[in-house]
Amino acid sequence: MTTTTQFDNVSLTTKANVYFDGKCVSHSFTLADGTKKSVGVVLASSLTFGTGAAEIMECVGGGCEYKLAGTDVWVKQSEGDRFSVPGNSKFDIRVAEAYHYICHYA
Repeated sequence: MTTTTQFDNVSLTTKANVYFDGKCVSHSFTLADGTKKSVGVVLASSLTFGTGAAEIMECVGGGCEYKLAGTDVWVKQSEGDRFSVPGNSKFDIRVAEAYHYICHYA
């Protein structure tokens, strides 16, 4: 699968979303067709994220391990990989260095 490298014609929110005492920082943006996404980085940490809408997490740099709610299986992810998270759910993530991502909201 090809890694996304650029989005054109977007409306970007300039103030960062900062979570977990700065361990995760992202920026939200909207495509010309109204599709909402965010792009960010998770620094070295072990965190639990909750979702409202379903999400597809795309790794664009670095890597992580993740575990979806209701499972005991940690899955390794690296650049170019994606994983889906159901809406109104949670996932755990472990990052050793930095995980650069795009969150595609479903």
